[in-house]
Amino acid sequence: MEQIQCFFYHLFVASGISETAAKYLNMLCLFIILTVIIFITDSLSRRLLRIGFIKLAKKSKTNFDNLLISHRAPRNIAHLVPLILTIQLFPIVFYDFPQFEKYIIIILKVYGIILAVWIIRSILKTFESYFKTLPRLKDKPIDSYIQVVMLFVWIIAIASCLAVVINLSFLKFFTTLGAASAILLLIFKDTILGFVASIQVAINDIVRIGDWITMDKYGADGDVIEINLSTVQIQNFDMTITNIPTYALISDSFKNWRGMQASGGRRIKRSIILKAKSIHYLTPEKIEKLKSIQLISEYLNTRQRDIDNFNSQHNIDKSFLINGRNLTNLGVFRKYLQSYIENHSAINKEMFIMVRQLAPTPQGLPLEIYCFSSDKRWENYEYIMSDIFDHALAAVPYFDLEVYELNAAIPELD
Repeated sequence: MEQIQCFFYHLFVASGISETAAKYLNMLCLFIILTVIIFITDSLSRRLLRIGFIKLAKKSKTNFDNLLISHRAPRNIAHLVPLILTIQLFPIVFYDFPQFEKYIIIILKVYGIILAVWIIRSILKTFESYFKTLPRLKDKPIDSYIQVVMLFVWIIAIASCLAVVINLSFLKFFTTLGAASAILLLIFKDTILGFVASIQVAINDIVRIGDWITMDKYGADGDVIEINLSTVQIQNFDMTITNIPTYALISDSFKNWRGMQASGGRRIKRSIILKAKSIHYLTPEKIEKLKSIQLISEYLNTRQRDIDNFNSQHNIDKSFLINGRNLTNLGVFRKYLQSYIENHSAINKEMFIMVRQLAPTPQGLPLEIYCFSSDKRWENYEYIMSDIFDHALAAVPYFDLEVYELNAAIPELD
């Protein structure tokens, strides 16, 4: 390179150009040559490293090598070769202009720091993608930890660049920076809160990727698709995306449906409101008619026999139905629904099953069905619940009961 430098300089001087102009032209020619060499070196090193990594990935049993290539780790590492070459050759290019050397060194150092950050970033991204393929880490907030590491890497990198630019030692720069720590804490308040929250979320296993959560405060109702340092992304069931702060999972209340999904069934808890005036005692004729309903025929026979024995033993006057013990249409209907739920193929029989009365309301008497469907998928769950209540509502008239409906007065048109 030194011979080339002398060759161009003497060539320009011999052609009658002044020494000062010859030096500038000489520097320009050498710079062009250096640029070409760097470009060729960079292209060759990238290609060679890529080929080497591809061959290694084919022989390796793990997909970590493939992820390194997809995140451009070999490409970023290859840039080190032309950087080292530039550091070795640039003093020759600017031999006649030592005043430029200071600024060139600063630029190369800053570029080296940024390149180191990109190499670290590509490697961390590779680890992030690799960890997400592991079953035991698939639902963990890996993104949060990678972002925390990258945050510290960028802080150190930016501080290093500033220290290089102002020509201050790295240790002294951070000592000076410590005085401004309060301001930095204020600037990175949300990041620090998110970092602490993500650790608590992971340690306490509060939320996993794939969990269905409901958070009314933020209008979120759907599956968690990403947990990172600052936000949690939730894909709602209408396919919209809701972003909530990570620390909100610690400070605010939300519902996680993971327990339901891990259990044996999904709860059905819904009521039918019956008109109170439709509730009455059953006459013997009505009881005989209801015995045609197969689900409760045995119950009615046994129950009516017990009631008749009790009334006869106590000499109850049955000229009025209110005397003694009697069956009511509501009680028989409740027993019918209980039997129907217990025999329903889509209901988990090992979990709680109950049909109960709730406290009366101004609209009527709520009769609640409480059970668990075996199928927890939303669409199938809604179908099962609708099927049960279709049947229950259609069965109401058979027991001489009425469902409450609000009949709003329709204004007459002039």
